[in-house]
Amino acid sequence: MSRMIVIHPVDPQPRMVNQVVDALRDGSVIVYPTDSGYALGCMLDNKRAFERVCRIRNVDKMHNFTLVCPGISEASKYAIVDNNQFRLIKNYTPGPYTFILRGCKSVPSRVMQEKKKTIGIRIPDSAICMAVLAELGEPIMSTTLILPGREEAENDPYQIKDELDYAVDYIVDGGYLTSKPTTVVDMSDDEYSIVREGAGDPSPFV
Repeated sequence: MSRMIVIHPVDPQPRMVNQVVDALRDGSVIVYPTDSGYALGCMLDNKRAFERVCRIRNVDKMHNFTLVCPGISEASKYAIVDNNQFRLIKNYTPGPYTFILRGCKSVPSRVMQEKKKTIGIRIPDSAICMAVLAELGEPIMSTTLILPGREEAENDPYQIKDELDYAVDYIVDGGYLTSKPTTVVDMSDDEYSIVREGAGDPSPFV
């Protein structure tokens, strides 16, 4: 049975943030709030937790998983970012975007998209995310919580608990959120493309 942790969406309580960080470090799979619905997350180096996330989302190695980072400087440790990409991402983050980039050797191969060896980079406009990342000291391996057969991100923490009570370990309640997922921008080739149009304005990237 999952445990609910209630965190204030504007002024996160340090004690609650520390509980989330401890849960991640202990190998838990968590549901947590972002600026575009709820997401599933775990530690990057935890293979078993990653496999659980895959089962919940019903996705395979062709899926683009995401590293949630506090800023573009941290993200560039895990993805290959040229000067133009750096400027663009910095100008439009934090915000509801996921950027698909070539992964670095520091990213486990199981997390990267199998064919193109890419990884998603996400810098959300969320006080809860930023507080957790600051305490954790490394990215969260993440994917938007879109359940099989659905197209929108889950946005109600209590409905999530009803549906995933025995599938995840912790649910971070940051309130009722928008259900619109991120806009996904593929920057892994010379010409950028919009993989999914979501909450972020796609026009700066096309």
